Amino acid sequence: MASPLPDPVPLHLLERALVTKLRHHGDVLLASPVFTVLKRAAPALEIDALVYLETAPMLTGHPAITQVHTIDRGWKERGIVTQLAAEWRLLRDLRARRYDLLVHLTEHPRGLTLARMLRPRYAVTRERATHARLWRRHFTHFYRLPARTERHVVEQNLDALRRIGVQPAEDDRRLVLVPGTAAQRRVDALLAEHALEPGAFVQVHPGSRWLFKCWPPERTAALIDHIAADGARSVLTGAPDDRERALVTAIVAALRPATRARVTDLSARLSLDELAALTTRARAFVGVDSAPMHIAAAVGTPAVALFGPSSEIAWGPWCSAHRVLVSDRHPCRPCGLDGCGGGKISECLTTLPVERVHAALSALLAAT
Repeated sequence: MASPLPDPVPLHLLERALVTKLRHHGDVLLASPVFTVLKRAAPALEIDALVYLETAPMLTGHPAITQVHTIDRGWKERGIVTQLAAEWRLLRDLRARRYDLLVHLTEHPRGLTLARMLRPRYAVTRERATHARLWRRHFTHFYRLPARTERHVVEQNLDALRRIGVQPAEDDRRLVLVPGTAAQRRVDALLAEHALEPGAFVQVHPGSRWLFKCWPPERTAALIDHIAADGARSVLTGAPDDRERALVTAIVAALRPATRARVTDLSARLSLDELAALTTRARAFVGVDSAPMHIAAAVGTPAVALFGPSSEIAWGPWCSAHRVLVSDRHPCRPCGLDGCGGGKISECLTTLPVERVHAALSALLAAT
């Protein structure tokens, strides 16, 4: 069937494509369906990714990706000479690939530099109001997003492909994350060390890069007390970050003495690959709007997700069994602010009742 577009990209004539997603871990994982859909549309096409170094594990192992190129944000801290040398090596490697298509999925200005320096035949990015004339000199296609209607980030990413004539199938829209063999072996060893059976524990990940997205530690502790009373064990996970570690410490301190023997704290002990491997073995996941919540969706683990100022429509668990908890007392959400009034505490989240979250978890466990 002919494309209704006047300017579809002839993917069957292309050899290589570069997809960029220069954002955080969760954002990169939510871009994983783009590679699946593009590969399904053009099986012979070699598709590379360009992401920040720390987010590369989100795409490593993706079956549709040929190479993952990375930018180390630490380059700038090592001096201008080191930074320029690293940037030149990256540009040289990208140029050597001779890309026919560039898909730039963020508003990062580096996309303009890449389009100018790599000179692909086709380049697509989001339509923008600022410096639009300059971008139009180097990009051939621009995709639009609805101005008044929220849209999940996965669909926003896929809109870039729709704009060049690729319509995604339902089965290709799932998130893709492949934990490495080494990570799975280490997690199996950790589970054996703590006498934990796969599928017999609930993973609780209370932290986020942004603490205004977090539930109070005493409420998380109360939820874990309920899980223990139900006869299940919990595994606490968290990033190797001082603030997240302090959050987990406060949670453990607030647990009932009888609960502590049924809780295993693995926070700050797992790499991203290992975190994903652990999540595949959990009976369910409980957490807030964060990359680990998206990891649970990617590996198919049922998830209970708590949302405060961020939008569950745009950022909720994607294509997986889940329950989303939001306040029914705060019509101002989702506001996108870093806490009420910018005060770093989000009342729409901190006031979510423990009983509601526990009931959602029980219902999800029963349904799955």
